[in-house]
Amino acid sequence: MKSGFVALVGRPNAGKSTLLNALLQQKVAIISPKPQTTRNQIRGIRTDEESQIIFVDTPGIHKPQHELGTQMNKEAFSAISGVDCIYLIIDGSVPFGGGDEFVLSILKDKKLPVFLILNKIDLMSKDKVMDSLLEWNKRYNFAEIFPISAKENTNVAELIEHTKNYMEDGIQYYPEDQVCDYPEQFIIAELIREKVLHLTDEEIPHSVAVVIERMGRKKGKLLVNALILVERDSQKGIIIGKQGSMIKEIGTQARKDIEGILGETIYLECFVRVEKDWRNRKSKLQQLGYIQIEVDDE
Repeated sequence: MKSGFVALVGRPNAGKSTLLNALLQQKVAIISPKPQTTRNQIRGIRTDEESQIIFVDTPGIHKPQHELGTQMNKEAFSAISGVDCIYLIIDGSVPFGGGDEFVLSILKDKKLPVFLILNKIDLMSKDKVMDSLLEWNKRYNFAEIFPISAKENTNVAELIEHTKNYMEDGIQYYPEDQVCDYPEQFIIAELIREKVLHLTDEEIPHSVAVVIERMGRKKGKLLVNALILVERDSQKGIIIGKQGSMIKEIGTQARKDIEGILGETIYLECFVRVEKDWRNRKSKLQQLGYIQIEVDDE
């Protein structure tokens, strides 16, 4: 069996998480139109009769404005090490910029095959697609170039088949029915955060984190208590909403998605708490899992 790892890298909002879900034909990563939705590495596993490919979705590489942003960049950079292949995902509908140049400069130091994935071709004319591919081809010696639409699933199957050619004969890392390698608590927290991103205004998304405080079972139901963290009292008021209407809607939408993924009935209760400036507090970021605890080998 051929097996290996592929890192998905690029600028924020290029469509990395949408592509991951398309590659797996199943939702494992949250998506939203707002940049910097993904904060952690997310591993999605695709297994067929001849191969197992582990796709590692990463936070968008960007100029950080706070400690959380710095840690998100570290997550993306670390994912590039130890993989067999890299997908550089580009939003083809926006012009080349300094952020793209920065990502390319990082990849040039890696002696790995890099696929250029020109995403969102559903928003581009055929002439613009061709012009963009020609321009990108001058910037780097890409192993493969693929115009795709992750949203419309265009050329995704062909991308997978070509990727197999870059995998080595090896072991099967995961059971064939496993599609991701993170725990239930992470899935639930991310789906709740996704609903906050979709339902609230621009002020809220980057200031929110979700913590699963308690999980248990009662009468065949999974009981979940989730804590939504924000940085200001005004943000808390927005998430709670008039007479609790917003937090109720967040919980209702999240519960439907969670039940669909976990395949069981859950009872979800959400609370909100203010944690001032949590994105710049390393102790809080470590507690939330955005900074990995360093272990002394001595």
